Amino acid sequence: MAGLTHHLNAIRSFFNTGATRSVDFRKKQLQLLKESILKHEDALSTALFNDLHKSPEEVWITETGMVLSEINTCIQSLDEWMAPQPVPTNFVNIPGKSYLLPEPLGVVLIIAPWNYPFQLLFMPLVGAIAAGNCAVLKPSELTTATEKIMGQIITEALAPNYVLYAPGEGAALIPDLMDHFRYDHVFYTGSTAVGKIIYQKAAAQLTPVTLELGGKSPCVVTANASLKVAAKRIINIKFSNAGQMCITPDYLLVHHSVKEALIQQLKAIILKFYGPHPITSYDYGRIVNNKHFHRLRNLMEGQTILHGGEHNEEQLYIAPTLINAPSVEAAIMKEEIFGPLLPVIGYQNDAEALAWIRKNENPLALYIFTNDKKEADQWLQQVPFGGGCINTAAMHYLNKNLPFGGRGNSGIGRYHGRFSFETFSHIKGILKARTWPDIPLAYPTLKGKLKTLKKVI
Repeated sequence: MAGLTHHLNAIRSFFNTGATRSVDFRKKQLQLLKESILKHEDALSTALFNDLHKSPEEVWITETGMVLSEINTCIQSLDEWMAPQPVPTNFVNIPGKSYLLPEPLGVVLIIAPWNYPFQLLFMPLVGAIAAGNCAVLKPSELTTATEKIMGQIITEALAPNYVLYAPGEGAALIPDLMDHFRYDHVFYTGSTAVGKIIYQKAAAQLTPVTLELGGKSPCVVTANASLKVAAKRIINIKFSNAGQMCITPDYLLVHHSVKEALIQQLKAIILKFYGPHPITSYDYGRIVNNKHFHRLRNLMEGQTILHGGEHNEEQLYIAPTLINAPSVEAAIMKEEIFGPLLPVIGYQNDAEALAWIRKNENPLALYIFTNDKKEADQWLQQVPFGGGCINTAAMHYLNKNLPFGGRGNSGIGRYHGRFSFETFSHIKGILKARTWPDIPLAYPTLKGKLKTLKKVI
């Protein structure tokens, strides 16, 4: 513990020198990070295959490519983001000038999960560096091969008194990281249960947080949907990374008039994408460990399997699985699935579908498949959720011009692109007044000036 405290104090001392504030310093650190990632790209791809059976293509799309794109955006945009932003000045303060001035928060803690262990650690890190902060990084201990390569990337690119890489047992390390040092921001991605613990610890020191949590993200397929397109886009996202994604469709709500037709399309697309034996598929992943494998097996117990269901504990494999109409009281409908199990539930009308969604309120994402614009707009208005898509799933995450984040049970705050820069910055409001004219109305005595003040203000 003493050694960790020493490192944390060294980071605070370095931040206090002001070295991280210049645009040139920030761009240089982002460039160094980019070069280190590219140097270790093949090793990182191998590590992610070993940990989660991800193909090099999937690694590029969902991990390294996203981070490199984020770095490029920050380098290109930093001059604009850091510049004072003029805003209108109210009548009382004319002829003064008003503007917004971003400044770094200080030392931030970033805690990442295991499902996208590289991207979900490095994406917020890029934002923190761009905003001029120092950082402490806590990677997931469950993806051991990736954890090792990420450590090499960080330590080779960035000084430990600037960005500290702090691997270790997750739940056990968090008190050491948070109980004896005050961060200026904590950024956590992971489960709601651990998020609550981190939020409590941060609150004790009035430390602001970003919590990227999860929940049960519904996917609504209406009677007006293009079923073949819906099936392809749902399956493509749902079974990516073997369903271990916080914004994957957690369950389908399908209008009863198209439910059977959609099920047939879903089965056909699973066969087309992964073949008759997905265990041999180049594109199909694995469950992260035995604990999660058994959790998913238990969720399947007693359910009606429409397709899939095969599993192999030795290989941590569970087939792409469709489950028919589980009870609202079933465990699979009470917790985030986070695996390759997809319940398909029919509904008669919107009120019935909304009742299902409200059982797990504030989902991280909502997906609507319909060709009726009015219908889509109604769904967007009726459900409180973090972000989402119409006629696709999860693809909003790839657009850095859109903020990503949850609300309520699914999280606090947002990031990606400029939104990351703003999350890791404090935006100062500045008024620059002129020394002339110096109007007597503003000074005591105010007696007799009320009528005039009402008109002015």
